[in-house]
Amino acid sequence: MQVPLLPELDLELADERVRLFDATGGYRSDAPPPFWSFAWPGGVALARHLLDHPELVAGRTVVDLGAGSGLVGIAAKRAGARRVTAVDTDPAALAAVVRNAARNGVEIETAAAVVPAEVVVAGDVFYSAPVSATVLKILRTAAADALVGDPGRGHLPERLFEELAEYDVPVRRSLEAGDVMTTRIWRLRRSTSGAASAGPSAGPSAGL
Repeated sequence: MQVPLLPELDLELADERVRLFDATGGYRSDAPPPFWSFAWPGGVALARHLLDHPELVAGRTVVDLGAGSGLVGIAAKRAGARRVTAVDTDPAALAAVVRNAARNGVEIETAAAVVPAEVVVAGDVFYSAPVSATVLKILRTAAADALVGDPGRGHLPERLFEELAEYDVPVRRSLEAGDVMTTRIWRLRRSTSGAASAGPSAGPSAGL
């Protein structure tokens, strides 16, 4: 399936009519929602930005944090990243990353926890206060550069970031409150970043 703004990529995603909780049996199910089966606007915008600005990742090692379908990591690899590791705590998401990477003719490693890298990319991960706190800690310690795609869900601490670009991303009404979401690309300010390291021993919540 092609993704809005990304005609270069082909992903295995849920059908347009599918809603987030359809695959889990409803809100009361113990099964985690299949976040990985949708292309979220933060990831779409960030993937577009990397493809348009390959110098951000070309020749560098990259971690795709809360990878979901692998959309951003695939774009990073297409943009010339030397090595990409998709990180997600949901095994189903990591399996989807492998399938989608093969579908797009690239190779991406997978991991359940953050590994050392020169760049961390994260699309649409600031969607709740607890998850945002975890993600921010990872971004500030895991890499020299951290790039985020965020559609304004209200939990990104903008004062710690500099805005790089803005995209209007077509979205599904079954998932969002409209047809388009204005999504911004942000870079963590270097003064708030820690030196590159292995990061925390565990990744953020499943579905990031």
